[in-house]
Parts: sequence; C-alpha cells; structure tokens
Amino acid sequence: MPESESRTAKTTSMARAVPPTTAVIPISPAARWRAFWVCVSVAAITILDMTKVNVALPSIGEVLGASSTQLQLIVSGFVLTFGLVLVPMGRLGDQRSRRTLFIVGLSLYTVTSVMCALAPTATVLLVGRLLQGVAAGIQMPQVLGMAQELFQGRERARAFGLFGATIGVATAFGPTLGGLLIALGGPTDGWRLIFWMNVPLCLAAIGLALWLLPDTRTRSHRRVQLDPVGVLLFGASVVSLMWPFLFTTGAPTDNPARWWLLVAFALFVSAFIAWERHYAARGRKPLIPLKLFRIGSYRNGTLLQTAYFTAAPAMFLVTTLFLQIGLGLEPVYAGMVSIGFALASAVTSWVGGNLVSSHGRVVVVWGLVAMLACVGGLMLTALYAPPEWTPYIMAAIMTVGGAGGGLVIAPNQTLTLAEIPVKQGGVAGSVGQLGQRIGAAVGTAVALSLFYAAIYRESGSHDNLVVYHDAYAFGMVSVGLFLALAFIVSIVDLTARRRVGSRSSATDSPVP
Repeated sequence: MPESESRTAKTTSMARAVPPTTAVIPISPAARWRAFWVCVSVAAITILDMTKVNVALPSIGEVLGASSTQLQLIVSGFVLTFGLVLVPMGRLGDQRSRRTLFIVGLSLYTVTSVMCALAPTATVLLVGRLLQGVAAGIQMPQVLGMAQELFQGRERARAFGLFGATIGVATAFGPTLGGLLIALGGPTDGWRLIFWMNVPLCLAAIGLALWLLPDTRTRSHRRVQLDPVGVLLFGASVVSLMWPFLFTTGAPTDNPARWWLLVAFALFVSAFIAWERHYAARGRKPLIPLKLFRIGSYRNGTLLQTAYFTAAPAMFLVTTLFLQIGLGLEPVYAGMVSIGFALASAVTSWVGGNLVSSHGRVVVVWGLVAMLACVGGLMLTALYAPPEWTPYIMAAIMTVGGAGGGLVIAPNQTLTLAEIPVKQGGVAGSVGQLGQRIGAAVGTAVALSLFYAAIYRESGSHDNLVVYHDAYAFGMVSVGLFLALAFIVSIVDLTARRRVGSRSSATDSPVP
C-alpha cells in the first residue's frame, strides 16, 4: 500500500474511532449539570404522565362515562400528537433557541394539565390530552439536543446514563404513583390528582429553566427552514401508520378496514423520502437529513430502541391489567409490582452509562438477554404460580428485568448519538424519540389486541383465571418477539463494530 494511502486510511480509522467533539456552550461544569438536571426532570414528568394514566382508565370510564374508544384515545391520542410534533420541533430547536422552545412547551404542558384535571366530560379530557401531547412534543426534543451540546466524551456517556436511569424509573414507577394517587383521592376524584400533580412540578421547572438553562443559539436573521411540504408528508405518514394500531382493541367490533391505512402509509413515506432527497438536492435543509441513516451506529441504535420500546410499555400495561382484572388486585398494589424494575434500572443505567465507553454494544446485548429472561419468567409465573404468590414472584422477576433494561436504554442512547454532529442533535434525538413513541403505540396495540381477543374467544368456555392466564400469555408473546428483534439488531451492530475494529487494527499495523 502506498504511504499516502496508508496515512489516509489511518486518518479515516481514527475519525471513526473518535466521536466528534460537540460541547459548544461555554459554561462551567457545575452549570452544565444544573441545566442537565432541569431538562431531565421535565422529561421524567412527561414519561410519568404517559404511564400513570394507564391505571386511571377504569376510574375515568366510570366517572365520566367514557366509551372504550375514548379511553383508548386518552392514552394513545397523547402518543399520536406527541409523535407528530417531535421531529419538526427538534428541527426548529436545532435552528433557534432550545431554551425558548423548552419553556414554551413546559408552559403549555402546565395549562393542559389544569384542563385535564378540571375536565367535566370525557371529550374535554380527550382534547386536553391531545394538546398535552403537543406540549410534550415541543419540550422533549430540546432535552436530548441540549445534552448533545452540553457534554462530550465520557461526560456525555455519564449524562446519558443518568438520563436513562431517570426515564427507566419514571416508566416503571408511573403505575405505582398513579395507583397511589387514586387511593388518596378516592374512586371519584383520585384520577384528577394525576393531572393536578403536574402543575406545581411544571411551575417549579419553568422557574428553574428561566434561571439555569443557557442560551444555545445567538440571535439569527436567517429564515427558519422547516420544510413545510416535508412536514405535511411526515405528519400524514405518522398518522396513517399509527391510526390502525391506535384503534385496535381486540374486540370483535374493531373495523378491519382500518388496516388499509398501512397502504396509505407506504405511499406517504415513499413520497416523503423522494421529497426530502429533492429538497436536499436543491441546497435546502430537509426536515429529516436522510444521510443520518448512513451512519451505522445511529441507524442500528434507532431501530434497536424502537423495537425495545415496542416491547417494554406493553409489558407493563399487560402485566398491570392481568393483576387488576385477572387476579383482582387494587391499582396501587398492581402498580407496586414494577417498583423493583424501576429501582434496578436506575442503578444499572448509571453503571451502563459508565461501562459503555469501554465495553460498547456488548453492554446492551447482555441487558436484552436479561429482559428476555424477565418476559419468560413472567409468563411462566402467570401460568403456573399460585395466584396468592404471583404478584410477589412477578415483582422479583421484574427486578431482574429492570437490571437488564437499565443496560439497554442509557448505553444505547450514548452509542446511537455518538457520531451525530451537534447542530443536528435535536432532530436526531427527535427521530429516536419518535421511534419510541410509535413503537409504544404499536406494541401496546398488538399486545392489548391479543390479550382482549383471547378473553373474548375463551370467556364462557373456561374458568376466569384460565382465561386471563391465556390472555396474558398471548400478550406477552408479542412482547418477547419485539425484544428478540431488538436482540438481533444488537448482535448485528456488535458484529459490524467488531468488523470495523478489526479493519482499523489491520490498517494501523505496519505495512510489510
């Protein structure tokens, strides 16, 4: 090999090995961490709100007389509007002030929480939840975008470890908190406390954001490029993909015609990709820079987290339903089963965030192995354990799953965004968040449809406990399959990384 080519190859391998430095905000380390904790606290409030509402649905249905479709949309409508707004707001945050968007989103979240808490009818509550999803979609992209700009190297891995720990705790602890608030407020008004709780937390967060968040952009006279055609095609793609899943309940009355929207999704997403390429070729800034997906670490990491979040929320929801409806546990006790998951994931997210810098993707692989073992253990417990012991055994198994989940979320976030330029951190993080939200909607719909379809099919022909055993097993099979997909992606990514490492080592060795 000529010497010039050797030097070029060596430079290229070093560029691949060393992530780009992206800390561009000139503030002290202490100020960076204070700003980071403000952002992460707001992300935790948002994720808590997504999970604690699940246990309130029976109370909401009884008090407000909500139909099953309205109850479904109170949860899934939030996810839909959240997903629609994420990427455009991430794109806007990359071009303008993340701090301003963060405060705007948080203020709207406060107002819509009051609207939900005071809702006199199911329709008003539904509108409030849709607007609350918009608010979440404005603020959440700024969290990861801000972290991209605040930290680099090992410090960034540590930050994402703490971010993953917070999100893991919020996801798993939400049902417990929701059940506790219902118990405190009573069957009639307890669900309203779930939304009232947001108000003082959000007001405090607004004050802290105004005080502690740095400006991430100087004033610019350049026009904002939001790619309006791309936004419309992107929105149509998201709605047509999520709509049939959002209206899947497993009941015999589900309209089968809804699946034709997936054909519309294929057409819209094809048009979106063609437009984005055309828009970029004209020298404009597209809504989603498709070249991001040429980066293997980002592409694989995004696919992995989408598959993981297709499984995890469905696991919590189906388990909570089985314990409440099948075994007759009170909401607060059914929610407490996931406390071990929350605590274990908090610890291992921190550990994983520190280990990923030295061990890489293998940390995520072992985390997924533990999660798969958790799903298998929960299914076996539901089928064969005595009912009086089932919640305790499930709580222990959930702790194992939490240890694995913590090794997945934070390390994968670090690996996914490691090679992303800072000026695209908001949109890159938004696409990942969108994958999580779409995954959660799809996974929940699939698991719930299998769960309720088994109940409709077997009711009257088996004992109630047997019916719910089977329903839980069917729902959890889908969870296991999505986790298996995440595991396969992690192995593919690990193999690709080792292959690149081997080539880099061979290039760096002396040429005979």
